[in-house]
Amino acid sequence: MNDICRNMEKTIREAANSSSETPYIIPSFIESPKALPCVLICPGGGYGFTSPREAEPVARAYNDQGFHALILHYRTAPHKHPAPLLDVSNTLALLRQNAWELNVDPEKIIVCGFSAGGHLAASLGVHWNKEYLQNEICSSRGQNRPNALILSYPVISSGEDAHRGSFDNLLGENADAQLLEEMSLEKQVGNQTPPAFLWHTADDASVPVENSFLFAKALKKENIPFELHIYPSGPHGLSLATAETDESGDTSMTVPHVQGWLELSARWIKNLKSFN
Repeated sequence: MNDICRNMEKTIREAANSSSETPYIIPSFIESPKALPCVLICPGGGYGFTSPREAEPVARAYNDQGFHALILHYRTAPHKHPAPLLDVSNTLALLRQNAWELNVDPEKIIVCGFSAGGHLAASLGVHWNKEYLQNEICSSRGQNRPNALILSYPVISSGEDAHRGSFDNLLGENADAQLLEEMSLEKQVGNQTPPAFLWHTADDASVPVENSFLFAKALKKENIPFELHIYPSGPHGLSLATAETDESGDTSMTVPHVQGWLELSARWIKNLKSFN
């Protein structure tokens, strides 16, 4: 299994032709007599870095729920679009190609993203069919399509509710209107977008909760299954909202009433009609 993951990472890095340390992957698989769903995790960080708080702790938590997990540390600034999207697209395609060897169910691959990582996950959800993502790694159309999305306090819109820093890092400070429109994901949802689980806190001061509202509304318009949880309070970047992921120094990132989100997302995945 480790050899397969090392070969996957080598292929992803060669495709990226990157001199930086990213992209790289961290597998977190569990023993099972049968193939299991796998959560591909995209940590946040405003497209400027990838946060460790939204990586290994999340993978372990999904392992506890009976899922394999694979963390992707994708390319960030100074790399621009489409570099991160190519990284996650190629990773998912390779994961599906190697699914049986990794004991992964190829029809149950979920992309989970936090903040800007949520934007990346949702970007793959709406753009997976684009020609520029079909390449020597993604050798057949749909090989890079997520079966579901988990979006944690996601950056979605490039409009009035945008997190400007994320879009500046991803697209540059002077991105043209057409590119901003393409990456304003509530405007790109179509009937091939996968089901999504979203959660956000109502008073998020960094990425307004309207981002999740906008994406959920777009999903509803297309009759795509979704579940949306809005918690009344809590700062941005909570991750698991537990002491394990709280590096605030004052316990402000330990928020008990939010801590149930991951178990809810696992239950939602297990109950998806397309997963049964």
